[in-house]
Amino acid sequence: MKILLVSDQEETYIWDFFDRERFKDIELILSCGDLKAEYLSFLVTMIQAPLFYVPGNHNKSYVRNPPEGCDSADDTLLTYNGVRILGLGGCMNYSFQEYQYTEEEMEKRIRKLKKTIVKNKGFDILLTHAPALHLGDGDDRAHTGFACFVDMLDQYTPKYFFHGHQHLNYKVQKRIRQYKDTTIVNAFGYHIIDCSF
Repeated sequence: MKILLVSDQEETYIWDFFDRERFKDIELILSCGDLKAEYLSFLVTMIQAPLFYVPGNHNKSYVRNPPEGCDSADDTLLTYNGVRILGLGGCMNYSFQEYQYTEEEMEKRIRKLKKTIVKNKGFDILLTHAPALHLGDGDDRAHTGFACFVDMLDQYTPKYFFHGHQHLNYKVQKRIRQYKDTTIVNAFGYHIIDCSF
């Protein structure tokens, strides 16, 4: 399954100079947050593939104006063509704004999803805005990853973990890293990945 990942920065290359041929094989679009609702609606219209998203810490407008034609994966488990996608938006609390959570609050959100996860026998993709602790996160409070995400990777071993929030130009960052049996991808900007399940 060829998936387009997007996060954090609207790409001029895509928005202003859209090339349908480049994205003709995309089967699914996943957004890891901090993108304008209009941008996501543009993508789902032009590429004509389903788009699932989680909000980032700069997506307060999603509450009043969610992306049209797209489906929120936040705090839920969605299935598409047999692929189970678990979504958890937001980042570490640093200024008490919308979509910011303490470690304890994120753990509580995960606990609420336990029955759904068990019922679906786990999940294939963990879709978040924030990274996991020490797995591509930053040094400051705002960009610290969640330890409970590491626990989820250890317990459920999803095949993929897609996140945003940590811009690749902040410091030397890897786009792709491996953690045990999970491939972790930082979706900053955009990235096309051919996934096997």
